[in-house]
Amino acid sequence: MLMFFDTHTHLNVDQFKGEETALIEEARKQQVNKMAIVGFDTPTIDKALQLSRDHEGVYAIIGWHPTDSETYSDEVEEKLIQQLKLPKVVAMGEMGLDYYWDTASKKAQHEAFKRQISVAKSMNLPISIHNREATEDTYKILKEANIQDIGGIMHSFNVDTYWMEKFLDLGMHISLSGVVTFKNAPEVKEVAKAVPFDKLLIETDAPYLSPMPYRGKRNEPSYVRFVAEEIARLRECSIEEVAKQTTLNADQLFKLT
Repeated sequence: MLMFFDTHTHLNVDQFKGEETALIEEARKQQVNKMAIVGFDTPTIDKALQLSRDHEGVYAIIGWHPTDSETYSDEVEEKLIQQLKLPKVVAMGEMGLDYYWDTASKKAQHEAFKRQISVAKSMNLPISIHNREATEDTYKILKEANIQDIGGIMHSFNVDTYWMEKFLDLGMHISLSGVVTFKNAPEVKEVAKAVPFDKLLIETDAPYLSPMPYRGKRNEPSYVRFVAEEIARLRECSIEEVAKQTTLNADQLFKLT
């Protein structure tokens, strides 16, 4: 039986308000039996925790987004530490660097990123990484932190196989989103072919990055199947193999087995 694990979705944002339960049920009908809802600031963290409490197969990943780094504080960190102890929190994030949106200084981003890595390491939790136009600095910080001690996810990976190898060497998993279905993403398609099967994850990043044939529309967790289908096509294997392996990889990384 097919079973998919959407390892990065934002059912906790306003675009889904009031529809969360229906969308979780629709995802189950499409064999998306597990999902990780990612909280990145106070409201979305609270919502991710609530949804994980209320629904079987729904987990939470919580942290502080790089674009909000200027608001990361001792108080924020202390609350995060308490929330990370909750039973269905499986990782810390999304954290990282974003040099595209000019909402937080590089200095603030680096500090918030490094502090969150320290928290995750102290709690033995994997991390989920947001990297936008900051690949070199992201790699450098992860390498200096000896991130292989806990590992984690390069969320919605969208650079080339050179960087894939570098992040794999640090013990990171590579997660592919709907971008892999885009015709104008040849580098990501090459990554899908090259990544070791035991280091591959799939995600939607809903409501963003809808896969073909829904590109330009709101993404939903049930659409992770289209990501798996494209990976199966590129790797010349069955969708059953992709579903089984990526779910196993997520279960092991999140310590659910």
